[in-house]
Amino acid sequence: MALFKYKAINKDGNAYDGTLDAPDRFAVYKKIKEDGSKIIYVNEVRSRIVTALTKLNTSMSKVKAHEKIIFARNLAAMIEAGLSVTRALAVMEKQTKNKKLKMVLDELNDDISKGLSLSDSMRKKPDTFSTLFVSMVKAGEESGNLAGSLKVVSLQMEKAYTLTKKVRGALMYPAVIVCIMVAIGILMLIYMVPTLTTTFKGLNIELPFVTRIIIGMSDFLRAHYLLTIVGMLAIISGFVALGRSKPGKVFFDHVAIHFPLIGTIVKEINAARTARTLSSLLTSGVDVVLALGVTEEVMQNSLYREVLKKAQASIQKGDPISEIFIQNEKLYPIFVGEMMSVGEETGKMADMLLGVATFYEDEVDQKTKDMSTLIEPFLMVIMGIAVGFFAIAMLAPTYSLVDAI
Repeated sequence: MALFKYKAINKDGNAYDGTLDAPDRFAVYKKIKEDGSKIIYVNEVRSRIVTALTKLNTSMSKVKAHEKIIFARNLAAMIEAGLSVTRALAVMEKQTKNKKLKMVLDELNDDISKGLSLSDSMRKKPDTFSTLFVSMVKAGEESGNLAGSLKVVSLQMEKAYTLTKKVRGALMYPAVIVCIMVAIGILMLIYMVPTLTTTFKGLNIELPFVTRIIIGMSDFLRAHYLLTIVGMLAIISGFVALGRSKPGKVFFDHVAIHFPLIGTIVKEINAARTARTLSSLLTSGVDVVLALGVTEEVMQNSLYREVLKKAQASIQKGDPISEIFIQNEKLYPIFVGEMMSVGEETGKMADMLLGVATFYEDEVDQKTKDMSTLIEPFLMVIMGIAVGFFAIAMLAPTYSLVDAI
């Protein structure tokens, strides 16, 4: 298909402009003549190749988490106001500026018009709608409270998005500092050290070991800069590949929960995510075994996924859900299991889990605010060690010269 721009005269003799997607000019002429209009001119404004590339680019792009939250919230509001699902989707399709989301909404509307349910249509688009989203919508359809389920899932997604954003914001400061330190170190090795090296060679003295290390690093970096770049890229790629492999993922997941300063925050983030997801699903009427399965898919840490898998097997045997969480207190704080136990006894599991989620979200919020304060002294020590090492390496030859005199 290509895009054509045309000008024509309608039956009343009025001229008008328009655009039309068609395989060729002849199809445009045929279409306009069928409407009873006369063609003035037809120009191709976008070729088939460009159109195909545009569609490919749109299909490969992603819908951002914030846009999904707005979508769920607006769809819930429109359905609650009495609009049909197809009408609501059509309205949002006209409003959105995201081409990918526009295409998704059009496909959802088309599927529903053919008789599919909203959840079944969403299930066909796993790159846009998560298992959690689809399960919540399905539960809403089955209970007759789709608007309520969409409200719950939008709130759940908003909390998860906010939590992730806060953690990333807290880690941004140390990441920037480390990058600046590395950049300054490389610049000094390339431009400053060679000047000092020339001076040291003119002194004809034996250089200290630390000085020879710095000079060796500088010489290697300047002589083999391409090899250094390739080596750094290879190391980064190796870490990425290791992180994507199952053994590597388990290793990094272990490191995350035991790493100083952030280990506790990682545990509390996973506890909050587990509790809020389970609470949202149970509130929408999803079966507890299925809710645990969906929550397992939501979790990114493989250790927590394993716990949730065991919880599913435990419930199917008739054991209480809280038992598994109490047994895994190294991953989940003991408060999580105890609150679940209270929820089972009182029949208010969803409410108890919501309280747990809120508590740990507040804890993470406070700790991420304090993280910069905690990390700053640690970074200052690292910077001091690096600067001290460099200063000693560069000043040591001067003392050697004084001793020789």
